[in-house]
Amino acid sequence: MTFLCMTLSISTFDFLHYKIFLLSINPANNVAIQSIYAIRENLLPKNVSLIQTAPTEALFAQIYVAVLLSIILVMPLIMMEISWFIGPGLYPHEKKRAKKIAMPAILLFVTGCIFSYLVVIPYVLNFLYVYGQSIGVTTFFDVEEFVPFVVQFFIAFGLSFQLPIIMWIVTASQIVNFKFWRDNLRYAVLLAAVFGAIITPDGSGVTMWFVTTPILLLYVIGMLIIERKNKIRVETTFSAD
Repeated sequence: MTFLCMTLSISTFDFLHYKIFLLSINPANNVAIQSIYAIRENLLPKNVSLIQTAPTEALFAQIYVAVLLSIILVMPLIMMEISWFIGPGLYPHEKKRAKKIAMPAILLFVTGCIFSYLVVIPYVLNFLYVYGQSIGVTTFFDVEEFVPFVVQFFIAFGLSFQLPIIMWIVTASQIVNFKFWRDNLRYAVLLAAVFGAIITPDGSGVTMWFVTTPILLLYVIGMLIIERKNKIRVETTFSAD
């Protein structure tokens, strides 16, 4: 898939005033290059240029983007392979639960990437750009550092958005009970803050909490869903008795 992202290009074709997207072989303007162009146009602050300081930097940047796109595109296949691998060792009711997890996991991963692209990364970049303006320096971003910086946020948010599903799996496996998440909420705040401090490149608390807040929100959502499901289960059991 990475090879395809480095080889194929997406072009548009007008048909009866409708735009049709077509794939063609064009390594000089492949999907990875087009994605970098979109990142540059949509994420870079105004008056900031993306530069290359070594001959191989643009190539490595394309590889980073191609690998990320490959992970996103093959995520459904990965989830399917995992379910096929663990399927023979599961009970029938556990297989049903595993099938229910696959699609939400994919959607949450993509949602995390989109959220970081539309909200987090533009804010963080603009916030950091203000520091450069305050001392009157001209800002240039190195393409080999800028693209991994963006990819880091994509992967981090794509994976962190899996938090409600992880919480549900741990609870459904009876590793912890449904009260565990509410009882340890204060520790979740601390861990989310540490994660935000690690992933953000500056030392200010502003960008850190801009990353931490969505994670805490996901934690609370997962906690409420688990408690709701436990309440429904208890009511169903009580009604059956």
